[in-house]
Amino acid sequence: MKRSILNAFIGLFALAVFHPSTSVMAQVTENVSVSNIVDVAEVERILNTLASDEMEGRASFSRGIEKAAQFIAVEYAKIGLEEFGTTDYRQTFYVSRISPGDSEVTLNGQHIASENIIVASTNPRVTWDQNSQVEILHIKEGEEFATRYRAITNSGKNALVLVDPSFTSLFTRYKGFTSRSRVSQASAHTSQDAPSTVFILSDSATPQTFQVSFTNEIEDLPLSNMIGMIPGRSKADEYVIFSAHYDHIGILPAVGQDSIANGADDDASGVSAVISLAQYYKKRNDNERTLLFVAFTAEEIGLIGSQYFSSQLNPDQVTAMINIEMIGKDSRFGPNALYVTGFDQSNLANIMQENVRNTEFAFHPDPYPTQNLFYRSDNATLAAAGVPAHSFSTVQIEKDQYYHTVGDEVSTLNIENIVSSIQAIAIGAQSIVAGKDTPNRVAKLAR
Repeated sequence: MKRSILNAFIGLFALAVFHPSTSVMAQVTENVSVSNIVDVAEVERILNTLASDEMEGRASFSRGIEKAAQFIAVEYAKIGLEEFGTTDYRQTFYVSRISPGDSEVTLNGQHIASENIIVASTNPRVTWDQNSQVEILHIKEGEEFATRYRAITNSGKNALVLVDPSFTSLFTRYKGFTSRSRVSQASAHTSQDAPSTVFILSDSATPQTFQVSFTNEIEDLPLSNMIGMIPGRSKADEYVIFSAHYDHIGILPAVGQDSIANGADDDASGVSAVISLAQYYKKRNDNERTLLFVAFTAEEIGLIGSQYFSSQLNPDQVTAMINIEMIGKDSRFGPNALYVTGFDQSNLANIMQENVRNTEFAFHPDPYPTQNLFYRSDNATLAAAGVPAHSFSTVQIEKDQYYHTVGDEVSTLNIENIVSSIQAIAIGAQSIVAGKDTPNRVAKLAR
């Protein structure tokens, strides 16, 4: 976006979107004027830094995500945020990265090609033969492959599974998934004898003899959520969380001259909002509840950062969680609109809508109910524990051609949309931050 357009937007935004004559605006801008809620140049600076080629796509465990963590820590320090049981704003924890190694299988003396073997195991090395404590199972033609696969791998027993060749296409797909490195939150080094499953694509009957051997490379590696805090005054033990994930997917096969998946919308846009909201609330410095500003790691590889963060909190102390996920473009509802996953699971969005009622902004229900987005982002773990924890987004899933590609660049985003979304969240959450409104709880998921 050209600078002249941005300058014009700064001047017109309050008139075009937020009407200063309303009582709501007078209440929420008592100490900070509407035009100071968001510094557009700051949003651009943060966004461009996080989505720069220097960050190398911010993949977990990479140099790029470490650079992003350092940048966020500097921003938190500049704002004057306090730490929340962390050092340098880092909530560091360790996970195991498990990378498949070699595998060898023979059935009745016949060698099985590697493309016909799937290993599901967290053990560093396994060797079996017909004298080992191993069940021989089958997935037969006509059975539901995914259901059987899941049931067998979750059975808690060592198993050698013969898969009918009618499942060749599905087997190949699963082989692709399991051939990648995966991450386990529990250290695999502490579970050397965990059950393993080996799937063989074969129409053989139960073998009289077999030999199986395989290896996994296991590394214990650190990850860090970035957390800054503004302590509350009268309700310091009640937390309001503003969050987004700062990791992305790193380096991809080159498209032309570009191989870096910069993740501008996903989710540098959300992190820019979190930092901007921290700036805003720190300037106000009148929050009754404690505010936590969290940039999650490892969302892209299984919500691992937010799961760890949630495990360190008492969910009963969390009043609300506003998770911001991809706000760089107009939503299906047009400009000045965010949709909220799990909209009807609590009244958080209704409270926020009431607080922006005299503006042109609106919070809408999630338009993609079949996607189950409520439990697919970093709000999920706390939502399952009963917290009114929701994700706020504008991404049009059916139209976004840049998702998880090298095309997710700042140049494809609408800065005005990011700014208006930050404004609306800041104003919408004000009564919750001030301790005046408390959203009702989400129904807990059964464990």
